[in-house]
Amino acid sequence: MSDTQAKPRLQRALGLTGLTLFGVTYMTVITVFTTYGIVNQVTDGHLPAAYVVAVITMLFTAASYGAMVRKYPVAGSAYTYSQQSFGGAAGFLTGWVMLLDYLFIPMINFMLIGIYLNTQFPAIPIWVFTLVALLLVLAFNILGINLVNKANFVIIALSVVLVVVFVALAFKQYLGGDQSVGLIDPFTFGEGGIGAIASGAAILALSFLGFDAVSTLSEEAKQPRRDIPRAIVLATLLGGFFFILVSWAGALAFNPDWATLSPEQIDAAGTTVMDSFGTSWLTAFFVAIYVVGAFGSGMTGQVSVSRILYAMGRDGMLPKPLARLHQRFSTPVVAAVVVSVFALSALFLSLDTVAFMISFGALAAFAMVNLSVIRSYLFPKNGTRPEGAWAWIRYGLMPLIGFGLTIWLWTSLEALTWLVGAIWLAVGVVIIAIVTGGFRRPVPKMDFSEQDPSTQQIDQMAEDYPLDPR
Repeated sequence: MSDTQAKPRLQRALGLTGLTLFGVTYMTVITVFTTYGIVNQVTDGHLPAAYVVAVITMLFTAASYGAMVRKYPVAGSAYTYSQQSFGGAAGFLTGWVMLLDYLFIPMINFMLIGIYLNTQFPAIPIWVFTLVALLLVLAFNILGINLVNKANFVIIALSVVLVVVFVALAFKQYLGGDQSVGLIDPFTFGEGGIGAIASGAAILALSFLGFDAVSTLSEEAKQPRRDIPRAIVLATLLGGFFFILVSWAGALAFNPDWATLSPEQIDAAGTTVMDSFGTSWLTAFFVAIYVVGAFGSGMTGQVSVSRILYAMGRDGMLPKPLARLHQRFSTPVVAAVVVSVFALSALFLSLDTVAFMISFGALAAFAMVNLSVIRSYLFPKNGTRPEGAWAWIRYGLMPLIGFGLTIWLWTSLEALTWLVGAIWLAVGVVIIAIVTGGFRRPVPKMDFSEQDPSTQQIDQMAEDYPLDPR
């Protein structure tokens, strides 16, 4: 059998609409309630203002992702772009920081499942729900069952219905009740000033991880160099619009003194807001949809990170046992168990700590993508750089602004986040030292061609380095 017949290849079936909807789906609007209480507490009720700052920052970064997709229309996202721009070590460390992201994403979903189910069944401790969700996801991961993903369309549809009902009830309550909060008040900085808003916007970076999701579809897009960059920006605009709308409606309808609310009310702020409408069925409906969505997100997140660990084990960057597959189900059983053991941290970590860590990894990756544009286009290792003033604006000034805004948000995270992040980076450097024999050998680096992605090299790369399964 010839090579062209023997090797299955990814189907290039996604157009601009499909890619954009994928990104918006990944940044599901119900994500607003994941950090609703935390960011409102940080910003003293000015969550919409924090979202505006986050969206502006993300638009610059979205443009940088688009520029890098045009240059490297292949899977790999920030890891690929950093590696090709700054070398194997920078690429690995970027991927390593992003791995922190991936590890905490399932964890935050398990935590939220426990928190929200506890509001409806207070006699059962939060940790029981969290542990059961963790074990169920592990079982599904090992068995290779993807049942929750098949229900994603229904989950998203119900989420949209929930958001529409929420916004309608919020404005109805505002117009018929207390209007002490002005229409534009939620968009002001408040007593905390721009620093508090920046801290809130930094946490909200986790809401925009759809960047990575869209860019990983480069090998399944019909015209990746044209459609992926557009889809990234459109998804950011649409997702940002819904985030701002929902948070604005909530701020008008329910604006308590967030500093006086209990930690339980802050963590489960979604139910706190829903309860304020005085409609019991709405709270129950919200919890049901949120928990199902969190379970699906936790499962896809765990499937994703276990495959990443599997690939790193297979390539020799992490211990080889991580690349062991289950003999019957052909799933990375060791990697799945490792992720689940790590996720047990959800039993004693706080929700805000986990949210900060996810944002730490996301913002680090976003910063590197912005720098990669400047390095790849204006100071290329080989070839010529684009000429003209527009090139310096598009590939110099814009990513530099994106980098500056991202670093601004990054440095607004709390000190504990930076401590954990620094330790994680140090572990990554140790791994590089071990793999390279004390830095005597180069870090393994994938050879990505800049030719048309339909060539044999890209097809082979797609097989060797499969798409992020998120």
